[in-house]
Amino acid sequence: MAFMMLKNPLLDSHRADGAMLGTYFGCPLPARFTNSEAEYRAARDSVVLADTNFHAIFGFEGPDRARYLNAILTSNVRDLPPGQGTVGLLLNPQGHILAEVETLARDDSIIAVSHASVRESTAATIEKFIIMDDIMFNDETPSIGSVALAGPQAAEVLQHLSGVHLASLAGRAHQGISIEGIRSRLVRRDFRGQAGAELFTPHEHLPVLWKALSAAVRQAGGGPIGFETINSLRLEAGIPWFGYDFGDSVIPHEAGLENSHISYTKGCYTGQEIVERVRSRGHVNRRRVGLRFDGDASPALGSKLSAGAAEAGYVTSAAYSYALGKNIGMGYVRREHSASGTKLQSESGPAEVIELPLRHP
Repeated sequence: MAFMMLKNPLLDSHRADGAMLGTYFGCPLPARFTNSEAEYRAARDSVVLADTNFHAIFGFEGPDRARYLNAILTSNVRDLPPGQGTVGLLLNPQGHILAEVETLARDDSIIAVSHASVRESTAATIEKFIIMDDIMFNDETPSIGSVALAGPQAAEVLQHLSGVHLASLAGRAHQGISIEGIRSRLVRRDFRGQAGAELFTPHEHLPVLWKALSAAVRQAGGGPIGFETINSLRLEAGIPWFGYDFGDSVIPHEAGLENSHISYTKGCYTGQEIVERVRSRGHVNRRRVGLRFDGDASPALGSKLSAGAAEAGYVTSAAYSYALGKNIGMGYVRREHSASGTKLQSESGPAEVIELPLRHP
């Protein structure tokens, strides 16, 4: 399969809006549009619009599509009805996480959404095991982009624009919609206990869709949001990011994904032996945890955590939390240091293991 160099079709729009750009998930994306605190308040109080063009998007057709994906992913794709979605992992035989993959079932196809940072390796792994299966596999990443709406008024804004009632859809449910004549696929995304949505549409229509959504969001008192603030919000919500907080150096139980990304009733899949062995043992030697940092700055990603003179783990992500007024993050620590309240030391000062998500007033 030949891969094309990817471009974000919204970058010109962001530059025109004065956005500061950065690199997230290996992709060029807005870091912020105004300032992080204003964007944070908009996400908490009204509605925000985000550029989510960091996905790899694959299409599967043919009678064996569900059976095949069920055999290589940890999620139950086989029993997924049209219009519903689920999330799982692509593992290697040693149980290490190669990719996070969301599957969306349609009447005649399945859409798989992963990360552009592992697009080529994920496609190669998928193709490697298609031997006698009746499947047509397409990489649709170069032609489809995405944006997302979140916040307490997201459902109201979306209903006004498209007529869709998000409350009537289950989590990860999806359907075709139209906004100002632009056809998109809406996927319900719940965030911080509130219904939101991600919209997938062809690249050539994405700037017009962004403009329409941006106008509606601003009218509702919100605005566009960058990944500096998204990072803060998702850490407060306890949401780990693939490529930051988990990847091919860990297994699902270490990453804390055993209850969210794995079906234990679906049958065999690649890496299942390791998953079941860890499950029967009842624990792992290290674990992803939430962290609070009491210094003025966030520690660097990958920096060490210590307990006294002993090395205890390392930091995977960090950001300032407006809810706590301190820097928070995630990291991996040895099992004996993983209890909430455990005191540690980071390169930026004292640290403490905390429960995520945060409990907001």
